[in-house]
Amino acid sequence: MKAGVKMTRRLSIVSAVVALVGATAVSANAAGQSSGAGPNRFSCRNGAFLCTEVSDPEQIFHQEYVGHDEPSLLFYSKQPGAGNRMQYRGMLPKEPPARAIPGRSYTFMNYIAFWYGMAMCDTQSYPETVKTCTPDSDTNITRPGAAQHAGTAYMELQFYPPGYVQQFNGSSCSATKWCVALTIDSLSLNPVTGKALNSDCQNKILGGEEYVNFAYLTHSGKPQGPPNPVQFDFVKSGKPDLNKALTLNQGDRYTVRMHDTAHGLQTTVMDTTTGESGTMTASASNGFAQVKYAPAKNGGCKAMPYDFHPMYSTTTPHTTVPWAAATYNVAIDTEIGHFDYCDHATSFGGGCSSTEGTGSDREKTDEDDVGCFNGWASTLVRVNGCYGTNTGFDGTSYKVDWPNGDNSMRPTPTIYTSPTTGGNYDKQYSQLAFNVDLPRIEFETCNRQNAQGCTPIPITDDGTLANFYPWYSSGQALGGCAFTIGQHVPGFSTNDYHRNSQYGGILKVKYPALGGGTVYHYNDFQNILPNNPCPQP
Repeated sequence: MKAGVKMTRRLSIVSAVVALVGATAVSANAAGQSSGAGPNRFSCRNGAFLCTEVSDPEQIFHQEYVGHDEPSLLFYSKQPGAGNRMQYRGMLPKEPPARAIPGRSYTFMNYIAFWYGMAMCDTQSYPETVKTCTPDSDTNITRPGAAQHAGTAYMELQFYPPGYVQQFNGSSCSATKWCVALTIDSLSLNPVTGKALNSDCQNKILGGEEYVNFAYLTHSGKPQGPPNPVQFDFVKSGKPDLNKALTLNQGDRYTVRMHDTAHGLQTTVMDTTTGESGTMTASASNGFAQVKYAPAKNGGCKAMPYDFHPMYSTTTPHTTVPWAAATYNVAIDTEIGHFDYCDHATSFGGGCSSTEGTGSDREKTDEDDVGCFNGWASTLVRVNGCYGTNTGFDGTSYKVDWPNGDNSMRPTPTIYTSPTTGGNYDKQYSQLAFNVDLPRIEFETCNRQNAQGCTPIPITDDGTLANFYPWYSSGQALGGCAFTIGQHVPGFSTNDYHRNSQYGGILKVKYPALGGGTVYHYNDFQNILPNNPCPQP
């Protein structure tokens, strides 16, 4: 056992992979047909997959849900269109040799996805007080904490690393390649009345109260199966068909373009190394849909075909998602804190029965060791491990196991540029902000009403500071300035932005309150720079 006093963690989430394991035995049925009676195994409430972290789970889910540790880069520009049209460039990491040895790490151990994000219109989503949403318009901006706001969803273009066990089917996209999915998270709740989508519907749909539209990017632009949460098919929609879905090789360079169309946001990833591409448009014709907000007990569960459009014209600190913990619109995010070693899993996708961690950090297992597997926690390399949210802040994300220039033991860096906007994607974003939602997820030590006990390096379940917390650095790549996350990488990093201090001071955020009025939460650390020090070449 490590030094320090073991703290009790009030884990109400279940394993992401426990939820998904049930899907492996499910035939090609919709979520509503496969989830059965009782609590939805595939809900964001139960930590079932990569959902956007909500502002106040005690109000929304009536439990202390902790899902996601998300250090982020936010980009601001008052250029019209900057909130709905942008281009990024990037380079994927190369993994070390696929043989587990002490001290070697892989990308899926550091993070389970990185993504490019954007706020979206969804008139059936929180706060359920405005029946219309004008796409691509700053008329949707309201005063902070106002309940009278257009219904809002959040889009994430998620990149999954080689070997990561996909949450819908218990297998990875590929043992050696990357794949990409378009996801849109919505929240079916009125924060003033406290009324949420009826429980019968929540128990049937992908994501539950925080429902999700999900589709892999495909070569044809057509989804493999229905993306919407009511008709979602765990085999056709959730398991990537490698004959249809875009995959990218380790080390490949790529370009991401996202822009609105007459029938919804179009996302395209072009692999500039191989010449292949994949695309997906969030349109009704592609099967994307809202879930009708029906709070009454027998309100039904109706998918409403819908073209999802970006919400805002510009991107500023005021163009946010009013129900999310993080205060972002246009953003790059890295989803960390979802892997730890386990000596022995109790069952396939179950708990850990012996010890967690590795080397000198090995200790008795505890209650955040869930979603564990013997031998195939990754399809890239044979290893025992758990994918449950690491609320103890002692898993591999919180070690110096990130890229360090030794490519025999670590992956190469994950590289991404700032976005550009404009008709020809040639306009730079004027400001950059660093943001992380640590106060939201440090629920044992951080008082989100007065900011007491909130720390920029999280406190472990042993009562000590985490060994490490990753930060963003920049250097020269892809013909100019680009970012990576982790630690200082010799040969690449030329600006570490003061390392952990880059995330800045704690941020007081205002939200609509139950019964009317507003409520404050300290959900983030945030640091807005006066410029963008690393524009895209």
